[in-house]
Amino acid sequence: VQLQASGGGLVQPGGSLRLSCAASGNIFAIVVMGWYRQAPGKQRELVATITRAGGTNYADSVKGRFTISRDNAKNTVYLQMNSLKPEDTAVYYCLADQVYSPTYYPELWGQGTQVTVSS
Repeated sequence: VQLQASGGGLVQPGGSLRLSCAASGNIFAIVVMGWYRQAPGKQRELVATITRAGGTNYADSVKGRFTISRDNAKNTVYLQMNSLKPEDTAVYYCLADQVYSPTYYPELWGQGTQVTVSS
């Protein structure tokens, strides 16, 4: 099982981006999917998570601007980012927590995608 993230890039302040992360392989279910980010010189931090049932959790810094969603049939999680600020600049990593496949994975991480917010 692997996670492949996409959708990062360069955007001006106030702009929008949509990140996607697809889990591939023989997957029965993924309990929680989410996004974390890491800015230069800082620790990795939670952005948002979503359960298989659709329950969501957001960092205070992104509430009202970012929306997380998932497609369970496609084992894919999305992050719609609006009203982007320079402080959102970071490498964004997707997470799959409690992955049920022929092998159980307690946690899997994607490779990261760069988001840069700059004029």
